[in-house]
Amino acid sequence: MVNPLFIPGPTNIPERLRLAMARSAWDHRGPRFAQLIIPLRERLRSVFGSRQAEMAFFTGSGTAGWEVALTNVLSPGDQVLATRHGMFSQRWIDLARRLGLEVQVIDAPWGEGIPADRLAEVLRGDCQQRIRAVLAVHNETATGVTSDIAAVRRALDAASHAGLLMVDGVSSIASLPFRMDDWGVDIAVAGSQKGFMLPTGLAIVAVSPRARAAAADHTGPRGYLDLSAMLEALEAGSYPYTPAVGLLDALDESLAMLHEEGLEAVYARHAHIAAGVRAAVGAWGLELCARRPALASDTVTAIRVPEGFSADAVVQRAQTRYGMSFGIGLGQLADRVFRIGHLGQMSEAMALAGIATAEMALLDLGFPITAGSGVAAAQRQYRQTESIMPRRQAGGA
Repeated sequence: MVNPLFIPGPTNIPERLRLAMARSAWDHRGPRFAQLIIPLRERLRSVFGSRQAEMAFFTGSGTAGWEVALTNVLSPGDQVLATRHGMFSQRWIDLARRLGLEVQVIDAPWGEGIPADRLAEVLRGDCQQRIRAVLAVHNETATGVTSDIAAVRRALDAASHAGLLMVDGVSSIASLPFRMDDWGVDIAVAGSQKGFMLPTGLAIVAVSPRARAAAADHTGPRGYLDLSAMLEALEAGSYPYTPAVGLLDALDESLAMLHEEGLEAVYARHAHIAAGVRAAVGAWGLELCARRPALASDTVTAIRVPEGFSADAVVQRAQTRYGMSFGIGLGQLADRVFRIGHLGQMSEAMALAGIATAEMALLDLGFPITAGSGVAAAQRQYRQTESIMPRRQAGGA
């Protein structure tokens, strides 16, 4: 038996979705494609928290979705504003610069969220409205921090600024509440390998009417990642290239699973599982990377190790001795944190297996913790709120 994954993605794939991907190949130019794709796009809107966004999906990872956002409404030389507060916000900045964009960066400590007040100050000072877009990472996977996207929108509105709001929701959408319309998000990017519980392979992009108009007016060179061409084809029930039909079949099944559980129940389950993990961390006497409890992510927990200990050794010990995968620290957090991913297909029983294994690895390496303390703390947390979990646990259909 394969142990469950506790990395921030790719996540565990339910058997129901594996079977959906195992169906025979079929003709994507026939009528079945339109029958699949038109209702699928409609159901995706609700997961993004939108009634009006246009939905597109490209064969690729979440990074392909970033490139769609940057190249379809912006041109080399355009200015964008971004916060650097973790590895994935850094990577989006790096990609923007490689594409020839001028990136104004606000640095924040890793473990903090997006400083909306500092964004507001910069936006108020941009009297000529040179900033074409604000780039925001909703859930910074490297640090286990969730930022307030509504506050970013308020900063734009308070400055009467016309810049587009582009949000990386790769490790949040389909796991955490995401309110695209309410937050005034113009482009939101997700990936199939996180909350949708599928393999890497689909970059899912939601586009507001304002961003769609900007893409239609954009005259820069675009090829495979041409958003307007993709949206036009999808609206006609077609696809401009050869689609990953197996992944689209499975995405349809994934949406069925999310809606059967109920999106609010999905969000409550993730919060519940995360609370147990954080209780375990506290019982071990360790600290979160997130600097304040309100910032702590419900999809991934980044755990700091004390001076003199190696976080990478914890991950390696869990893998080589117990066959279980946790996430390593990235960037400036390399060897300083290890990460427990708890998104997608995750139940209390699965989470307890991960907590127990992490605890054994910590004990094996001489961390000054009490055997059983983290597991007991998580058990207490889970037993307090029994009604949150669905009757049909994550190992089922």
